[in-house]
Amino acid sequence: MRIAVFHDYIGAIGGGEKLVLALARGLGADLITTDINKESVSKLGFDDVKIISIGRTPKIAPFKQIYASVLFASCKFPKYDFYIFSGNWAHYAARKHKPNLWYCHTPVRAFYDLREYTLANQKSPMHRAIARAWISIHSTFDLRTLKDINCIATNSINTGKRIKKYYGRDARIIYPPIPVNQFRSSDFGDYWLSVNRLYPEKRIPLQIEAFRKIPGERLKIAGWYSEGDHAKGKLGYLDHLPENVELLGSVSEEELVRLYAGCKGFICTAMDEDFGMTPVEAMASGKPVVAVREGGYMESVVDGVTGRLVEPTVASITGAVEEISRNGCAAYRAACLERARSFDESIFLDLIKNEIYKINECKCKTIC
Repeated sequence: MRIAVFHDYIGAIGGGEKLVLALARGLGADLITTDINKESVSKLGFDDVKIISIGRTPKIAPFKQIYASVLFASCKFPKYDFYIFSGNWAHYAARKHKPNLWYCHTPVRAFYDLREYTLANQKSPMHRAIARAWISIHSTFDLRTLKDINCIATNSINTGKRIKKYYGRDARIIYPPIPVNQFRSSDFGDYWLSVNRLYPEKRIPLQIEAFRKIPGERLKIAGWYSEGDHAKGKLGYLDHLPENVELLGSVSEEELVRLYAGCKGFICTAMDEDFGMTPVEAMASGKPVVAVREGGYMESVVDGVTGRLVEPTVASITGAVEEISRNGCAAYRAACLERARSFDESIFLDLIKNEIYKINECKCKTIC
C-alpha cells in the first residue's frame, strides 16, 4: 500500500515534526508539505524520509497559514492508496485525497479555545482587526473541511474533548510516538531542562521567574521558533535572563538526548498543552518532571511518582523544584522509566496501522 502523509510545514523542531517524520518512516510513506527546513530534518535524524514540497509560504502570519491552506486545497496526488493529514492546514487536501485519516494535534486554538487570548495579545488595533477577520473567515472553511475527513485520531483525551466540543466528532486516542530506546538515563547533573518552541502559550517567562527566585538551581531552555510564526515579536523576556538561566536555541536530536540524560529534572508550563511529548522524553531519560496541572500533562505525569503537577505560578514551580531536589532526583528514576514505556513508538505505529485497516475495510462510505 502506498501511503502519503501531509503535514503543514517542516520548520523549527517540535513534537508535530517528530511525529510525522516517525510516522512516514514507520509506514514507508512519502511526506508532503510546504516549507522544508532541511537542517531541522537532519537534526532530527530523518534524512532517509522522502519529503515533497508543494510550494513555499510567506513568512508573515496569518498569510503563511492562509497560503498553506490554499496550497493543500489545490494540490493533487492521485497515485497513493491512503492519505494521512497532520497539523492545522494539511487536512484542506482531504477533498481530493481519500480514503484518509486526520491525526489532529488540536483544533486550531486561535479559532476556538484561545480565540479571545489571541485577539487580546495583538500588538495594535489594526493587527487585532486583521486577526479577527482571519479567524472569522478561516474557521468557517476549517469546519467545512470536516465533511471530507473519513476518520479523526488525536494525541490525548484532552484534545479529544476539544475535537468533540468544536467539531462535533469523536476521535481515536493514539498517544504520540516516543522512541523510548533512543533516550538514556545517566548522571543527574546540576541543571534543570526545558524544551519548547518559543511560543507565548508555552509560558516560558513563568520558568524564568521561578528560577530567578532560586539562584541555587540552574535552568537550560532549548528550542526556537519558525519564521512566520506568531512568536517572533514576543520574545522581549529573553533580553533580561538571570545568570542561572541559559537559552540554548535550536539543538540537534543527538544534543537533546545528551541534555535529557544529564539534567536533574524537567520543567514544562505550556497552557493547556494538547499532550506534550517532551515530559515523556524526559521520563524516558529517567528524569522527574515538574509540569503545570493542565491539559495532556495530566495524562502522562503521575503526581508524586514521576514528578509533580503544580499550579501555573512562580511559587508552585519553585516549591516543586525544591521539593524534588530535596528528595533526590534519582529517587524518581525507576518510576519514570516504567511510565515512559507506555508511550513507546511501536505502540503508536501499531494503532495507526489498525486504523488504516479499519478505514479501508469500511470502504470509506461512512465517517467514523
